[in-house]
Amino acid sequence: MSNSFYHDSAGKRYHTWNGALRDKFGGKLFKVPIDGGFDCPNRDGTVAHGGCTFCSVSGSGDMIVAPHDPLPQQFYKEVDQMHKKWPGVAQYIVYFQNFTNTHAPIAIIRERFEQVINLPGVVGLSIGTRPDCLPDEVVEYLAELNKRLYLWVELGLQTTFDQTSQLINRAHSYQIYLEGVEKLRKHNIRVCTHLINGLPGETYDMMMMNVQRTIQDSDIQGIKLHLLHLMRNTRMIRDYHEGRLQLLSKDTYISLICDQLEIIPQNIIIHRLTGDAPWDSLIGPMWSLQKWEVLNAIDHELERRNSFQGKLLQQKEAKKNATYSANL
Repeated sequence: MSNSFYHDSAGKRYHTWNGALRDKFGGKLFKVPIDGGFDCPNRDGTVAHGGCTFCSVSGSGDMIVAPHDPLPQQFYKEVDQMHKKWPGVAQYIVYFQNFTNTHAPIAIIRERFEQVINLPGVVGLSIGTRPDCLPDEVVEYLAELNKRLYLWVELGLQTTFDQTSQLINRAHSYQIYLEGVEKLRKHNIRVCTHLINGLPGETYDMMMMNVQRTIQDSDIQGIKLHLLHLMRNTRMIRDYHEGRLQLLSKDTYISLICDQLEIIPQNIIIHRLTGDAPWDSLIGPMWSLQKWEVLNAIDHELERRNSFQGKLLQQKEAKKNATYSANL
């Protein structure tokens, strides 16, 4: 890694998803979220009941336009909405977003994925799932898809601490996550890991450790850093009322994100630094509704620090090289 300032093709001080797509496809793409009609193993009793304590009834699919429509119709309705803001875009990545999109027999998974991958303009597929839902026959099909189009598998990890996972009812261990990534990477399948900042009981040091462990222990190509959204009608409300959950302030979150970016290698694509939540279901933090203000504030803080993604790693490498040269 060279000791130089990082500046991606989208003009950011970190390796953005938007910039990575522009570099690969030569222009802007839409990532089109759809509801694949899958369930989740910690909802249906396969591994647990009730789902993750932070998860809404839609399984993180609150922003999908027409979740009950047939899959091709969902795609077209989402694209029509996007074209109102960004006309002229003609390439799409279909995102199976909510619940666990590999939690079904392989015949069902194949039938649903195949409905959308040949739609006009579709060049890629992004599949949200859990690391404990990657049986061999599913991984083999994903390996086949990886040869046919641009594929990402997005693994919900949320935390590397098993005690936190138990508290939020994830119902899988960190070791299971590591094994899941290894299975996917054997087939060169791109992996994007999801982590949540602000989970109950997690300190600043733990949130930094979540990022550090993830990038050191697993061969990932992308990462999503989410702010915890406290939603109505979720089990996490109890943690909030009983004092186990303190919502992060805007300033704290922005500082934390910049600290995390500084320890992430520059080759890892940053798919997200905050998230969306419907205003009528959100309890807090309410400042998170101003998504672009948050992203702009992250940019300004990086600029104020004269910092960028991977800066601390560069400094560490430069110090190591200087020490080596001095000992020659």
